[in-house]
Amino acid sequence: MAACVIRRGLLSAVSKYNKNHTLRALSVDLNSRHEVSRRCVQCSSCGLLNVQQKRFMSSRNRPEGKVLETVGVFEAPKQHGKYETGQLFLHSVFGYRGIVLFPWHARLYDRDVTPPTTDSKPEPPGAHGSKEVKGKTHTYYQVLIDTRDCPHISQRSQTEAVTFLANHDDSRALYAIPGLDYVSHEDILPYNSTDQVPIQHELFERFLMFNPSKVPPFVPRDTLRAWQEKNHPWLELSDVHRETTENIRVTVIPFYMGMREAQNSHVYWWRYCIRLENMGNEVVQLRERHWRIFSLSGTLETVRGRGVVGREPVLSKEQPAFQYSSHVSLQAPSGHMWGTFRIERTDGSHFDVRIPPFSLESNKDDKSPPAGYNW
Repeated sequence: MAACVIRRGLLSAVSKYNKNHTLRALSVDLNSRHEVSRRCVQCSSCGLLNVQQKRFMSSRNRPEGKVLETVGVFEAPKQHGKYETGQLFLHSVFGYRGIVLFPWHARLYDRDVTPPTTDSKPEPPGAHGSKEVKGKTHTYYQVLIDTRDCPHISQRSQTEAVTFLANHDDSRALYAIPGLDYVSHEDILPYNSTDQVPIQHELFERFLMFNPSKVPPFVPRDTLRAWQEKNHPWLELSDVHRETTENIRVTVIPFYMGMREAQNSHVYWWRYCIRLENMGNEVVQLRERHWRIFSLSGTLETVRGRGVVGREPVLSKEQPAFQYSSHVSLQAPSGHMWGTFRIERTDGSHFDVRIPPFSLESNKDDKSPPAGYNW
């Protein structure tokens, strides 16, 4: 599977690829619990790197179940401009196959960059540090994930879905649209394919159609445009926050989900997506989380706990990233969140990684609930 092939180490080689290089994906049974190690080999015809995996089998002595299958042809990554609807890609960090639905233009607040003194994001009350951060425009994409790759993305939690607040008359608090994701421009490794249905997803043919006269040859249907317009307030990605502590980079993306009435009060909901990336060579493990949640109503809540979403991920050079989503609700239309992750080194020592402060804003129209699968 493509999820077995592309990892961060491939990024440096991608710039050397040409249009004639065939991308091959390794299909292997990753549902087994046997240990997997990786090794790099060169393609005999072009000398480019292909990542393969060697499986150590159990005493049942099964044969190595690895098959190289042609997926498509690499294209040169775009250094400028944006990718169009219908662009096929591999995710440079998580390795899955996907297709671009449409772009979002977000404001990236990177605390690792020394900012000018104007147009900066102020600190929330009580947050660590006093540095103001200038935002810059950054392109993200709404994408569909190939469902064949979802089971193999071990560095993600809830990787196969984006959650939404259910309609007022729905008994569920939340619902999910499987295989929907947000991808940063630099995480796109573009490729093309002659397959008319290269991505397996229940929404692929509902949203896109094949047109060989176009580049890329997958064009949006009216249903995609209608769905984007209807769900724009709940899908929109506006702010991205990033900070690095001791080579561990934390990126946070908050999403407003809407307001619901409960016991004669208004409850405002947000989803936030967090990615941790190990930018160094040392193997570390996330052990604890410590959150501070400030509400416009004047309340300050502290949350401590083991791990995140029931996991204590290990960040190594082989698997440097982990990403998850969670939710928060306030009885006020806005607030702030910030905090730390407690990280453990292999020698047992610990250090705290800062979570960049981010705003919880509800400045969107609450009158029409998310449409979900309604077109």
